[in-house]
Amino acid sequence: MDYRKAFEEIVSQQLARVERLKKDTEAVDYKKLDCIRIGIIGGDGIGPAITAHAQRILEELLKEPVKAGKVEFKVIDGLTIENRAACGKAIPDDVMEEIKSCHVLLKGPTTTPRKGDKWGNIESANVAMRKALDLFANVRPVKIPEDDIDWTFFRENTECLYAMGSQGVDISDDLAIDFRVITNPGTERIARQAFEYAKNNGKTRVSIVTKANIVKKTDGKFLEVCKKVAEDYPGIEVDDWYIDIMTAKLIDPKRRSQFQVLILPNLYGDILTDEAAEFQGGVGTAGSANIGNRYAMFEAIHGSAPRMVEEGREMYADPSSVIRAAAMLLSHIGYQKESDQLAKALDICTVTEKKIQITGKPDGATGAQLADYILETIRSLSL
Repeated sequence: MDYRKAFEEIVSQQLARVERLKKDTEAVDYKKLDCIRIGIIGGDGIGPAITAHAQRILEELLKEPVKAGKVEFKVIDGLTIENRAACGKAIPDDVMEEIKSCHVLLKGPTTTPRKGDKWGNIESANVAMRKALDLFANVRPVKIPEDDIDWTFFRENTECLYAMGSQGVDISDDLAIDFRVITNPGTERIARQAFEYAKNNGKTRVSIVTKANIVKKTDGKFLEVCKKVAEDYPGIEVDDWYIDIMTAKLIDPKRRSQFQVLILPNLYGDILTDEAAEFQGGVGTAGSANIGNRYAMFEAIHGSAPRMVEEGREMYADPSSVIRAAAMLLSHIGYQKESDQLAKALDICTVTEKKIQITGKPDGATGAQLADYILETIRSLSL
């Protein structure tokens, strides 16, 4: 392999991407759309089962806009590991065409092969979708009032290590190299979205998380750009933390309640938000938003749990994560009342009242029973 040529091609691709980012700044206005199309992607493993429950709840909450032709649903099949492996692509072309015909997406978990798996070296469908649709902001809220926790994580979604995870090279049997990319425009837009969120939601503190003392070029750039954006928001306190100590401080009862909005590069954001999700019941309860200028995708943050399917237990899978993502979707497209209803009902059903419990096994409730419980609670809140 000509390593110099391979590296030059990577650099050229990223420089071209930077120029595109500088030009692509216009965001969609959902209020101006005649009809908002919501794509439903089941994914792999337990994905189709749990996503179907979230779709049922969305259809109930949006039945009037659907009747009026203001909202429509589109089920997108084909984003399964079997189909992706057969095509040799993270997202098959026909599936990508259907995805791009929608404005927003609700997505179940998808399987990402590891090295040595039978599926081959296929890029993560999530990473591929984030890059293809330029979903640069991964937004994950974690809120536990009784512990005085109210965190919102803004994880950069299209750069860092994950963006080039399939472009690493084996130099020899003894040496493998992967690539990490951080850009000014990529960092600036995630930072600005985080500070705008803080400003518009009464937040007084934004924390930047890096390892800039060691990873001086890429993390150094991320920290520098975030601090530059912070200058435009003088009313917001800004601090920065290293990722290792931040993982400790999130579990420190004396310190964790001080954090509000956090900005992180991709890899650190993935790790820290999974840790944070444990506070509200684990990754099975947490949803996330992936936001771009033209598209948005809302998803469960956990994996596809193929073992549950193999053991015939998918009906007992907890749909809370993708249902919480559905609440975020409603807010994003302008249906805030419905979003608030769903979020409140979900908290009642899974945190406070909790008449039934999901265990993932036959000794607990099914996902369908939880969805029914949530719908009943929504109806009671509307009375």
